[in-house]
Amino acid sequence: MELLSKLESRQARIGVVGMGYVGLPLALEFAGAGFAVTGIDLSEDKVARLRRGECYIPDVQEKMTAAALARFEATTDFAAIAGLDAVCICVPTPLTRNQEPDLSCIASAVEQLGAYLKPGALVVLESTTYPGTTDELVAAALAPDGRQAGRDFFLCYSPERVDPGNKTFRIRNTPKVVGGSTPRCLELGVKLYETIVERVVPVSSTRAAEMSKLLENTFRSVNIAFINEIAQLCDRIEVNVWEVIQAAATKPFGFMPFYPGPGIGGHCIPLDPMYLSWKAKGENFFSRFIELSQDLNRNMPRYVVQKTADLLNRSGKSVKNSRILLLGMAYKPDVGDWRESPSLEIYDLLHEKGARLAVHDPHCAGVRTEKGHRPEQAAELDPHRLASYDCILLLTAHSAFDLGEIVRSGVPVLDTRNAFAGYDAASIVRIGDAMPGPDGSGRELAIV
Repeated sequence: MELLSKLESRQARIGVVGMGYVGLPLALEFAGAGFAVTGIDLSEDKVARLRRGECYIPDVQEKMTAAALARFEATTDFAAIAGLDAVCICVPTPLTRNQEPDLSCIASAVEQLGAYLKPGALVVLESTTYPGTTDELVAAALAPDGRQAGRDFFLCYSPERVDPGNKTFRIRNTPKVVGGSTPRCLELGVKLYETIVERVVPVSSTRAAEMSKLLENTFRSVNIAFINEIAQLCDRIEVNVWEVIQAAATKPFGFMPFYPGPGIGGHCIPLDPMYLSWKAKGENFFSRFIELSQDLNRNMPRYVVQKTADLLNRSGKSVKNSRILLLGMAYKPDVGDWRESPSLEIYDLLHEKGARLAVHDPHCAGVRTEKGHRPEQAAELDPHRLASYDCILLLTAHSAFDLGEIVRSGVPVLDTRNAFAGYDAASIVRIGDAMPGPDGSGRELAIV
C-alpha cells in the first residue's frame, strides 16, 4: 500500500485543519517527527503569526524548534489539500443556543476536503462529536459521486485528548484511540499515529472511538457534579469537604478523588455530555445522570455568589456597591483559556447585583463575558491595592498569585479551589466548609 509505505518512511505530507489548542500541537508534533506538515486555518491573523514563527498557545512553545518550523507551513488556502496524503480535522464543535450539537465547522472543513482530496488519501476526524458522525456526515460528504471509504479514500476517527497546561501528559505519552471505517482505514490510522504517539489503541469502529471520548468527559462531569453536591451538603452540616475528600482518598481501592469548584469550564467537560445526551434522545433514550450533572455543575456559580453574599454579610455589607476582586478568569490554573469558564458567569451574576468588580489574571487578556462585559483588569496586586477591596474571590488557582500577601491583607477571601489550604486565617472561607458568624459560631442570612 503506497500510503502505508510513505508513512513508515516519513515521506507522506500531513495536513491539519484548525490551528487551535488541538490542531497546532498536533501539527508541530508531526513536523517534529520528520513529516512535511501544512496547517490550515481560516484566521489570517493566526496564519500570519505562525509564518513569523510566533506561538499564541504557550503549551507548544517548546515544539516550535527551527527543525520543526522548517517542515511546517501555515495557510488559509484549502487548495493545499490537493498535495496532502493525510489530513486531520481539528475544528471546534460547540453547542447551539438550544444546546444542540453545532457541526458547521466540521461540515465546512469536509466540504473543502471533498473538493481537493486526492485519491488514496487518509482523513482523520479528531473533533469531539456524537457517535455516527464520521461514518455518516464525513463519509457522505467525501463520497458524493460513488467513492467509498476504504477503497477510494481512507477514513478514521481519533478523539483528541489535549489537556492544556498539563506538563506530565502530552501528545506523545497519552494513548491515542483510533477507529476506522474499514480494517484498511484502521491500519493506516494506527500507522499514522504510531509515528508520534507511544501507544495507539485501535477500536472496532469509528462509533466506538467517538463514544470513548464522550464517555471520558461525561465521567468527569458526573463525578464533578457529585462532589459539588457533596460540598454544598458539607456546607449545610458544617463539615469541611476538603478534609473529608483527603480522608476518603487514603483508601487504596474503590475511591477516586474529585474536587469541588466554582463550576466547570473548558471546551470539553461542559459540552461533551450534551453531545451524548442529544444523541441519546434521538434514540428515545433519556439519560438522567447527564442532565442532573449538567444542572448541578451549571448552578455552582450561583452557589459561589451566595457564599460571597454570606461572606460580605459577616462585615455588615451587601453585594451591591461592594468592591470585589475576582482572581482568575481562566477555567484552570496557569493557562490563558477562558472558554466556558465559570468565572465569566460569576462576574455577570455579581455585576447584575450591583457589585463594583475588578479581575486579575496574569494569563488572560481581553476577556469578554457571556453578557458582553469586558472586565477591568486590576494592576499588580500590592498590599495597598488589595486592602481597598471588601472581599476577594479566588476562582482559579494560578501559581503566580502571592497567597501569603493576600492573607496578610486581612481582606475576607472566598476560596473556591482550596488554594489556601496551608493557611490558618479567619479571613479565609472555603466553599464546602461551614461559615461561622462574626462571633465564631452560628449561620447568617445574606444581604443580597
